[in-house]
Amino acid sequence: MATLIKNGNLYQAGRIYQADVLIEDGKIKAIGKNLSDVVKENLVEIDATNKLVAPGLVDVHVHYRDPGFTYKETIHTGSLAAAHGGYTTVCAMPNLDPVPDTPELVEKMCSRNQEDGVVKVKQYGSITHGLKSEELVDFDGMKKAGAFAFSNDGSGVQTAGTMYQAMKSAAALNMAIVAHVEDNSLLFGGVMNAGKRAEELGLPGILGISESSQIARDLLLAKETGVHYHVCHVSTKESVELVRLAKQHKINVTCEVSPHHLLLADVDIPGNDPYYKMNPPLRGVEDRQALIDGLLDGTIDMIATDHAPHSIDEKTGDMREASFGITGSETAFAMLYTKFVKTGIFTLEQLLQWMSINPAEKFGMEDAGELLPGKSADLAIFDLNKEYVIKEEDYLSKGINTPFTGEKVYGQTVLTMVDGQKVYQKEEK
Repeated sequence: MATLIKNGNLYQAGRIYQADVLIEDGKIKAIGKNLSDVVKENLVEIDATNKLVAPGLVDVHVHYRDPGFTYKETIHTGSLAAAHGGYTTVCAMPNLDPVPDTPELVEKMCSRNQEDGVVKVKQYGSITHGLKSEELVDFDGMKKAGAFAFSNDGSGVQTAGTMYQAMKSAAALNMAIVAHVEDNSLLFGGVMNAGKRAEELGLPGILGISESSQIARDLLLAKETGVHYHVCHVSTKESVELVRLAKQHKINVTCEVSPHHLLLADVDIPGNDPYYKMNPPLRGVEDRQALIDGLLDGTIDMIATDHAPHSIDEKTGDMREASFGITGSETAFAMLYTKFVKTGIFTLEQLLQWMSINPAEKFGMEDAGELLPGKSADLAIFDLNKEYVIKEEDYLSKGINTPFTGEKVYGQTVLTMVDGQKVYQKEEK
């Protein structure tokens, strides 16, 4: 059986034009016009008139909490949420219980991701045993077991010597070190960005230098080792400038920014509200502008959600006691399209580059990020014209911890396909 997506506005090779997409056996067979003539029987047609047909979005930073914390999320619910947001490939962080810090545990996680995920779920292995130790993992064994890259996300690697040895090991295997950058000695119990708004709310602040100082250290180590060094969720203007300078010096560095850091600053926090508690925290207005500028000038390579679901109890009450984290899979595209593309700050082509093509390209995902004949039929169809309201009851994630509920947006996911199979379809109401 073949599927023909007709009359859509297709994003391909950096431009948007009207074309049909023919899918057979999970692959894109052809892109063009009058493709129904190619298949005479058993053809299923999908009308995408006035809709955007895009490569499935790629998210290099999600937390699926499974195993160990399945009351927050599971591989299944997290991947359903990803499909709802138009994502077809995601990369799951290793802050689990047990941590995938051995080849056996990585292999087990990769099997579970394939069994339980409705989208393609790649698995990070940890950099050190248990995430917070200084004992390095078996990098070669974990690569052979299926690790996508190495990260201690949720914890910064505190010792320069440990990071140096990790980078050397990863570089020898042509694997990436993906870093949560945070110097614990500079945190001082903070729960939001240090500054005027924190003082107004009477809450302890997190210094921006806790992030940028560790980036500075790691960039020099990356220069020395030649590793592909990827910085998670950059949030300060100093961090952006350090990465910009490193790229000018030909250091092999890439970085991501999260949607919430582009959309909000600390001045937008209405009060002592745990839904606005994330790590890194929402920074100042100047930091937010530096992140936007960094995307536009190529310093920041991609947008990644850092989808971090928590239970209602963990996100209720005082920010001092609440968990860090915000969900993002189901709101990212629509929020960014509405706030940046509709307002003329970004083009649609740029947004798709940062959310699909760049993450696939920078991490060498050969079968993601582009719609081309012969490649897997991983795609999403979005309705860019109809306004809708983000509603809590529509979330497929277990986590509802986002301040974007209630926002009026455009860019609703209509259909998501992985290997030519529907993994999400908007219900007609």
